[in-house]
Amino acid sequence: MQKYNRIFVIVMDSLGVGAMKDSKEFGDVGVNTLQHISESVDTFEIPNLQKLGLANLCTLRQVKPQERPMAYYTKLNERSKGKDTMTGHWEMMGLEVKKPFKTFSENGFPPELIKELERRTGRKVIGNKSASGTEILEELAEEEIATGHMIVYTSADSVLQICGNEETFGLEELYRCCEIAREITMKDEWKVGRVIARPYVGKKKGEFKRTSNRHDYALKPFGKTALNALKDAGLDVISVGKIKDIFDGEGITQAFKSKSSVHGMEQTIEIAKETFHGLCFVNLVDFDALWGHRRDPQGYAREIEKFDVNLGVLLGLLKEDDLLIITADHGNDPTYTGTDHTREKVPFLAYSPSMKESGALEECDTFAVVGATVADNFGVAMPENTIGNSLLEKLK
Repeated sequence: MQKYNRIFVIVMDSLGVGAMKDSKEFGDVGVNTLQHISESVDTFEIPNLQKLGLANLCTLRQVKPQERPMAYYTKLNERSKGKDTMTGHWEMMGLEVKKPFKTFSENGFPPELIKELERRTGRKVIGNKSASGTEILEELAEEEIATGHMIVYTSADSVLQICGNEETFGLEELYRCCEIAREITMKDEWKVGRVIARPYVGKKKGEFKRTSNRHDYALKPFGKTALNALKDAGLDVISVGKIKDIFDGEGITQAFKSKSSVHGMEQTIEIAKETFHGLCFVNLVDFDALWGHRRDPQGYAREIEKFDVNLGVLLGLLKEDDLLIITADHGNDPTYTGTDHTREKVPFLAYSPSMKESGALEECDTFAVVGATVADNFGVAMPENTIGNSLLEKLK
């Protein structure tokens, strides 16, 4: 029997809560995104997350754990072999990724790939290295504007990113080039998780700014997920942020694109005021993109505080038959070396106004408990070859 009419799953992108047993195999030693953020700032005010039990998951310098938090809380370990956005989200909805997606962070993309991309787009490629989005614009945007060349770069993620100035390169042309890049990178030896269009505005150094017209060209999930099962059962599956892109539209009934993580929470608040029956699945990417990769723990802390304010608004809108789940898709410790994601456990906070109890749950061995719990609530069978057991019965 269905317990909840609406479930909100909010992914605080990259908010890890400590190293996994195999983190060393991924080059990550002693990482803890949340704890190290708290240690890097003088003040850290997150009263709503604190009430839900976030500070019960790891030691935070300024935030005390709660004796009786409002929510159930635990840590989730990642079973898949990876530490990126797609791996984390796909596992959350039931798919174990056994073979990591290709990355090209050390030497850039192979000459054969670049040659094929240049031939098919009719544009010369510049860049072709691992870089942050802001740094690559400062270095090469003026050249791109002057010549019409195409800025291609990657990161520690499994991505091929193309920059284009919205005025001189043009959005449609940028999207065309990215569609070609997506076709090319379907080859096994070049298969990246996502091709990302990175449009920007500005005419000279110091003025360049990326816009919200980003578009992700993701691989389709290799199997059906909890999202497909929910949609096929006639339930609403509403995505906020880049969720639709991560799943290439699979299992989504309605999508909202966000300009920022604050905007994403504002959209979620508006959705909570409406009537729907099913899942609202939210990704808040700025924690990762703006602060984790740029190794800015202070900026990360302030972003969490902004989230906490809007979380308070959302909590006030939840109905007796609503369930809120807050989690993450990987870590990105902003105090660690390099600019890569970090292999970490992620939080699991579950709260409903109707809950009579709360507190610690046993640590889980996969993110897939999230999708399994949602499907179980709505009486929907998970697709074949998915993983994860439901926690629904433990949420009392």
